[in-house]
Amino acid sequence: MLNQPSAAVVSATLPAVRAHGEAITRRFYQRMFDAHPELLDLFNRGNQASGAQQAALAAAVVAYAEHLTGRSAMPWGPVLDRIAHKHASLGITPNQYTIVGRHLLAAVGEVLGDAVTPQVAAAWDEVYWLLACELVAREARLYAGAGLAEGESVWRPWRVTARRQETTDVVSFTLTPDDGGAVPAFVPGQYTSVAVDLDGGRGQQIRQYSLAGRPGADHWRIAVKRVRGADGLVSTHLHEHVAVGGPLRLSPPFGEVSAVAGDGPLLLVSAGIGLTPAMAALEHLAVATPRRPVVMVHADRAGAAHALRGDLPRLHAALPNLHTTLWYEDTTDATLPGVPAEVTGGRVDPELIPLSLDAHVHLCGPLPFMNTVRGGLLRRGVPVERIAYEVFGPGMLRGEPN
Repeated sequence: MLNQPSAAVVSATLPAVRAHGEAITRRFYQRMFDAHPELLDLFNRGNQASGAQQAALAAAVVAYAEHLTGRSAMPWGPVLDRIAHKHASLGITPNQYTIVGRHLLAAVGEVLGDAVTPQVAAAWDEVYWLLACELVAREARLYAGAGLAEGESVWRPWRVTARRQETTDVVSFTLTPDDGGAVPAFVPGQYTSVAVDLDGGRGQQIRQYSLAGRPGADHWRIAVKRVRGADGLVSTHLHEHVAVGGPLRLSPPFGEVSAVAGDGPLLLVSAGIGLTPAMAALEHLAVATPRRPVVMVHADRAGAAHALRGDLPRLHAALPNLHTTLWYEDTTDATLPGVPAEVTGGRVDPELIPLSLDAHVHLCGPLPFMNTVRGGLLRRGVPVERIAYEVFGPGMLRGEPN
């Protein structure tokens, strides 16, 4: 925790830092990338261009300071775990925290000017290093758990052994380690980072993709939706340039969220490409606990847009207590042989989701969708600790630091 003098200084200066937070983080990224352009390879250029990353960092630093000064009762352990898993999937090192700290505190001074006295600078430096040390410790444990020696790269060469066009916008890839070694185990709900070198010497970009296949198989599977614009650099590269036999660099599996928590009823709710962790959950349950009661609710534009849909007949045959509800905006050709699904037109109504109040819930999809569903389930009496979710990108759900 902050020492008492620092806590008093941080409390007094929080309003100014909050008011100028995004200006501070914009200046921080400018400074850091000017001094260390190699770090651009670690950051999502789409989020940088949109300002989403700058806003998220500003909000997170302010929220953590509020936590340290007792102004917020938000439990930070789960948030720190989430950040640590994302950092580990990128291969963040302790030395990089020193670089970030130097440029972040310098940006505070440049934006706030003479208001940043030596006492103010020291207090906010303490805030930063308390946060950094917590994350470094968590990340060290994650690296060790992944079997990586200190300083060892997270990146391992893999090769595409199969590619399937799932929908117009989604391609799935089957992957095996290029070194012939063991395929790492994972928990449904975890993801891998994929690093690609962009055409024209534009550097590296990294994105996380949920593992969609069966844990324990002799391969991994990911499904990639093509995204347009700056945020789609990696998905476009994978769609246009990665064929069967092609190489990829992947991280070990990370992610603190399990899609198969508990041992009673399970509710899986997804939208669009957010179905991938739910599919991994079904693949796992089909082998591990095939009689577990499971409700799968999936929302999509239409049956033709529903990726991995062709796997559902096999999974329904293996899971006798699987109930599937599909919400399609366009219900034309919505039925699928071998899948006794309830198909509804329009968007998901949380009040109509089949629900057992003792179920564990896993959500994955766009933020507005998850906010709507989570809020509806909470109103219906599902305890907050039974609702897990995965967020890719810098946002989080309402009611949590972002």
